[in-house]
Amino acid sequence: MAKDEKDDPRRFFDPKVIARISRLDLRAQQVVEGFITGQHRSPFFGFSVEFAQHREYVRGDDIRHLDWKVWSKTDRFYIKQYEAETNLRATVVVDVSESMHYGRGAMNKYDYACTAGACLAYLATKQQDSVGLVTFDRDIRKMLPPRQSQLHLEEIANAMNVSKPKDKTDPLNIFRRIAEASPQRGMIIILSDLLCDREPLFKGLQMLRQRRHDVMVFHILDEDEVTFPFAGTTKFIGMEELPDLLCDPRALRDAYLEELNLYLAEVRRGCAKLGIDYTFVRTDDYLDAILAKFLFMRMAIRSGGGAPAK
Repeated sequence: MAKDEKDDPRRFFDPKVIARISRLDLRAQQVVEGFITGQHRSPFFGFSVEFAQHREYVRGDDIRHLDWKVWSKTDRFYIKQYEAETNLRATVVVDVSESMHYGRGAMNKYDYACTAGACLAYLATKQQDSVGLVTFDRDIRKMLPPRQSQLHLEEIANAMNVSKPKDKTDPLNIFRRIAEASPQRGMIIILSDLLCDREPLFKGLQMLRQRRHDVMVFHILDEDEVTFPFAGTTKFIGMEELPDLLCDPRALRDAYLEELNLYLAEVRRGCAKLGIDYTFVRTDDYLDAILAKFLFMRMAIRSGGGAPAK
């Protein structure tokens, strides 16, 4: 792939699924609209009947919700906001470290996380929620505060374009900075392979919960990492400061899978202990599961049934 192609956000697209779409935010729109179409008479979509307030119209808002009576009196455009629209701020946190760029399928982990993040941002905006973005590796690459504008989606898509992935992650430092930058309670949605030391990971997640944020973790792994299908002498390229390894993977497979299962169980238990909603995802899974999980969590929070903060 040429250098200019690597720097193009359009590389996020799965050519087998959406070959003609040339922007990540448009792909997200198609995925989400298809998901919504599949939700027969979904209770999640649409506006609450309880009016809360007005806010000034911003380019990209749905004009169907303009208050024409206010316009006739003030000659200014205002959008009607309803009770269900006023109480959720979501931040999508995407791991863009070197290990996330592994994958041999249509999308590697990084591509999958960016696509899922764009879909969640689009869905949150469609639900009239404010949505922000954080991308990180060892440090925070980009931080966009939550906003409620359609134009914000393009900024989010562009911010996820990382041409030069860096080394290993520092979850304790990253999540501390997110907690400090998010004084208002909201939803934090983390998309990562979680390939890091568990102790700083759990300490970082605990900081988010101590700030009373509702936290969702989508743990993304590639099919190869889950099944370890390699055979014959294989050279494994080290990532995130690890050395290369030349070996016969068949001799390692049983021990690898055993360690993987122990690791996954430890992560699940750690998240459950902190009251964090954890979902394991493979890069060949449909995005519908992620979108549905977000909607159910969103509904639970708005009805007062979110996980209690520790």
